[in-house]
Amino acid sequence: MEELIAKRYATALSSVSKDVKGIVAVLNVLTEAISVPEVQEALTSPIVAAEKKTEMILSALGKEADAKLVNFIKILGENKRLDLIPAIAKVLNADLQKESNQYEGVLKSSTKLEKEELAKLEKTLERYTGSKIKLKQEKTDLEGLRVSVDDLGIEVNFSKQRVKEQLIDFIKKSL
Repeated sequence: MEELIAKRYATALSSVSKDVKGIVAVLNVLTEAISVPEVQEALTSPIVAAEKKTEMILSALGKEADAKLVNFIKILGENKRLDLIPAIAKVLNADLQKESNQYEGVLKSSTKLEKEELAKLEKTLERYTGSKIKLKQEKTDLEGLRVSVDDLGIEVNFSKQRVKEQLIDFIKKSL
């Protein structure tokens, strides 16, 4: 439900603004600020007045903020939807990625891959999807590799445990 509402706000914002990339950059920074537990608590608190919440977000934007973005934040505040800023930013980021055909993905593994290996993997994904994909590495305790590009719906998992299970299944079926 939240995503549907965020899509409507994102569509409205992108239709009135010429500098969508600049606004998305600002919304991404606001998303990071909102992810701080104290700020999130203040935004969702029924004790804090809606005007104070709006003022808090607007003060984070600064005096040089885009007028359309300021008005957009005021509308979100009036409708008690300031907590949707991260979802709106996510929708706008996905739209920009789709428009430019460049996506970001995550590579999770227990060891860090070399730059050359990572570049090869990105090239392989590019051939497979037809889109430019930039992978970000995250360290995890997973024995193997997991590549996911959420906006394209791609998740590839290469784990020792999975290969072992498939080998056992194959042997069982052949008996």
